[in-house]
Amino acid sequence: MEDVTSLNVRAESTGTWYRRWFLVLLILVYASSFVDRIIIAVVGQAIKVEMNLSDLQLGLLGGLAFSIFYTTLGIPIARLADRFNRVVLISLSIIAWSAMTALCGTAGAYWQLLLYRLGVGIGEAGSTPTSHSLISDQFPVQRRATALAIYALGPPIGVIAGALGGGWIVQHLGWRPVFFVVGLPGLVLGILAYLTLREPKRGGADGDVRAASAGVPPLKAVFGVLMSSRVFVQMLLGTVIGAFAQYGINLFIPIYLNRVFGMSFAQAGLVFGLIVGVGGIIGNALGGYSADWASSRDRRWYAWVPALGTFIGFPLMAIAFFTEAGWQISVALLFAATLLLNVWNGPTFAIVHGLVEPRMRATASALVFLLMNLIGQGFGPAVIGFLSDRFANMLFAGGNYRLMCAGALGGPHGGGTQHPLSAVCQAASANGIRYAMLSVTIALLWSSLHYFLAGRHLKAR
Repeated sequence: MEDVTSLNVRAESTGTWYRRWFLVLLILVYASSFVDRIIIAVVGQAIKVEMNLSDLQLGLLGGLAFSIFYTTLGIPIARLADRFNRVVLISLSIIAWSAMTALCGTAGAYWQLLLYRLGVGIGEAGSTPTSHSLISDQFPVQRRATALAIYALGPPIGVIAGALGGGWIVQHLGWRPVFFVVGLPGLVLGILAYLTLREPKRGGADGDVRAASAGVPPLKAVFGVLMSSRVFVQMLLGTVIGAFAQYGINLFIPIYLNRVFGMSFAQAGLVFGLIVGVGGIIGNALGGYSADWASSRDRRWYAWVPALGTFIGFPLMAIAFFTEAGWQISVALLFAATLLLNVWNGPTFAIVHGLVEPRMRATASALVFLLMNLIGQGFGPAVIGFLSDRFANMLFAGGNYRLMCAGALGGPHGGGTQHPLSAVCQAASANGIRYAMLSVTIALLWSSLHYFLAGRHLKAR
């Protein structure tokens, strides 16, 4: 008969392997949700040409059409996650958003794409806050920022997969097959989540034995706890304002590369994957590990890490759009800026989850995501699209830009080279998107200010 020590070692080993699988699967789920969310960035120029859309329409398609239900349903679904089985909820959500993404490939008109994008947002509303709640019940406080930062590798992984695969597919097969390829694998992930993940005890990682049987606090109580915290308010403002700039800029990076540097869809997808994908992976990991390490000496580093990353990332991002030294310099600056701008995730949610009780965590995350995605992903791309259209119209000297350039912007790199106005239209289009993205970078400086202010309200120990 095995002694107690060997049984404990085996149980600990099994738990370690399960936690690894648990985190890997949630990362893949997050990656799936994010590739479905941002794939419009990769195929946007092709859709624009086929359907003769404005940049504002593209911005709405990639932003507000997704975010409107994603954000408004986030809190109701998070309340369900604080009450019921979170694994079942995540599994159903994956299947829903994956099916709606695949349907985007069947759309014959702009309004149909808008409707399907609304459906993607409805499905994804049940994913991230629920996953945050699961992670905080699976990992102890001293490892939580790291676990949340590792989980946050999902979006950059999704970007890499969508940018590389989607760019090649749209280059050779068109934009419609892209939605089938990125949507259908999510159905498999939904089944795997249902079959292999276990519902952890509420508060188990905190040593709070009462949390499993405790009732769910009312929404008003969650609001009260969070909004009474000056740290939370400042971290929230930093996150929301930063998301406004980042989401908008990220959605238009492949389009910027198409227009300004004449890259093909495949080339732009490859570079986009490098910038947002690889840069995001390094930045997320760096943010989580560095905040956990430095906070053992001074807890204010949970705020200072995102503050410094955003503050230093701002001038790099601005110079990237301002410079005319060539695509290599611009891409290098965008990569460095994106890395620094992604250190916020782990530290931010570690602070948020440390402020609330275990049965408040899904709701707390949902509140952050509500504002972050409604203002950031909802309005960031739309504002850049609006500004791009306005700047292009101002820079075009040939009359009505939209009317005169409709046929001139349909070539392989966004320009019909045989059109008599081709060169003038392409220049207006390229500079329009450049100045629009440059204008929005100023929000990053504003964001860093709030992170620094949050540090003033945190105690060193």
